[in-house]
Amino acid sequence: MAVRLNEDQEMVKAIKEGLKRTGGYCPCRLERSEENKCICKEFREQIADPNYKGYCHCMLYYKD
Repeated sequence: MAVRLNEDQEMVKAIKEGLKRTGGYCPCRLERSEENKCICKEFREQIADPNYKGYCHCMLYYKD
């Protein structure tokens, strides 16, 4: 299992700027809760699933 950044550097830059604006909360989510703090609860659960392969909700990270 490996988690890496999206290969699209422009997308990574935009998402990281959004994370700075929101204090580390997923810029794709409206609610500011601990569940939406990057790396969000949803993706942590997906990482834990041995059968999951894909991007997190905001497309910053990819799990192989």
